[in-house]
Amino acid sequence: MDTTWILFVTLIFLCTLILYYKNRLSHKLKSKHKNQLPLGTLGWPFIGETIEFVSCAYTDHPESFMDKRRTMYGKVFKSHIFGSPTIVSTDADVNKFILQSDAKVFVPSYPKSLMELMGESSILLINGTLQRRIHGLIGAFFKSQQLKVQITTDMQKYVQESMEKWKEDQPIYIQDETKKIAFHVLVKALISLEPGEEMELLKKHFQEFISGLMSLPINLPGTKLYQSLQAKKKMVKLVRKIIQARRNKGNFEVPKDVVDVLLTDTSEKLTDDLIADNIIDMMIPGEDSVPVLMTLATKYLSECPVALQQLTEENIKLKKLKDQLGETLCWSDYLSLPFTQKVITETLRMGNIINGVMRKALKDVEIKGYFIPQGWCVFTNFRSVHLDEKNFELPYQFNPWRWQNKDMNSYNFTPFGGGQRLCPGIDLARLEASIFLHHLVTQFRWYAEEDTIVNFPTVRMKRRMPILVRRVEP
Repeated sequence: MDTTWILFVTLIFLCTLILYYKNRLSHKLKSKHKNQLPLGTLGWPFIGETIEFVSCAYTDHPESFMDKRRTMYGKVFKSHIFGSPTIVSTDADVNKFILQSDAKVFVPSYPKSLMELMGESSILLINGTLQRRIHGLIGAFFKSQQLKVQITTDMQKYVQESMEKWKEDQPIYIQDETKKIAFHVLVKALISLEPGEEMELLKKHFQEFISGLMSLPINLPGTKLYQSLQAKKKMVKLVRKIIQARRNKGNFEVPKDVVDVLLTDTSEKLTDDLIADNIIDMMIPGEDSVPVLMTLATKYLSECPVALQQLTEENIKLKKLKDQLGETLCWSDYLSLPFTQKVITETLRMGNIINGVMRKALKDVEIKGYFIPQGWCVFTNFRSVHLDEKNFELPYQFNPWRWQNKDMNSYNFTPFGGGQRLCPGIDLARLEASIFLHHLVTQFRWYAEEDTIVNFPTVRMKRRMPILVRRVEP
């Protein structure tokens, strides 16, 4: 009886404390900012609305968190996610302002566990001259014809090796296959590492590393964050060994990978640790972004037979032409396929490989009448903009033809971010997806049981995309 009474009193006390904290914080914010803050709610003390935000991300409608609040509060609203009071923007103009602002107004800000894993020297977090220097060096190399030739050769090789093992009586898991391919291609572009024991060891450590990107920020033995940090140390050791061997060798006149590119810079700020950290961070697209792009393109094409037929005909026509000329396809051939590029663009719009980015305001900012206080975070949500019916007619319908005369440079379409931090690998992602789709449609037709086209949920956790294939005559 005494124990029950104590628990009851404790519960009443905690509820009272929570209500007091919420009312006090709300009153404090209203007094300080004179009701200039966007509408919204900060949710529960400490955790805010993080649980609902994260749980919605793993449903069939990840945008439901945003849609619910847009209906209640408008396109820009306040919330509290990942431990910080946050202004969430689903407005293209507000997003544009934030993305184009320099480091004197907004700086990158991410969940604590992610920032700890990335490290202070990560290109995702650093600002100013150093960030622009690294971004410029990497961006120029990623756009170079030399790398596009290498990526094309490697993609053709690894895609063909993978597809040769596909059997007609066994399901093929597209995301698993594309992860292997994309990781090998990207790692070679970063550190010139070929498939083998060292590559497999690196992949093992990398899997352990990324498993903690969204973990609880508790760095104690046995926790996910601790295990991820230990895995990163092993990766850094491996990459540092490669960097040191290159420094000793010298001669970077014709860089063959990103390590060579960064070593050409004579600045003392580009230390071996900084280079190693950023090399590891740049492996993430090979594990997530690019494979998901290829997987979703396969899914959407499976659900749209007309688009699949047009893309297949376009690619077969190119293949026959190159065969008649006795030539292999080069990178410009793949990127010259107009409908294939429209399919990839529409996949980027619907799939939203990058849902958005987070920034922190260094000073009070007002955009379109919305007030963002100094110290608050801002989450620019791309997905809601891409799926807004005011920006795209029938936004949930896969329609590659919508890009026939549509401007891709508008801030209504930002699949890779924008401004000074625009993803430097945007062209390479398109190239890799183009090569994969070309080989897929010119060599296979794919079906589910009973000859029905496969239909799969869009949740990232379930995007392995199993298909049954049938080889076609070349």
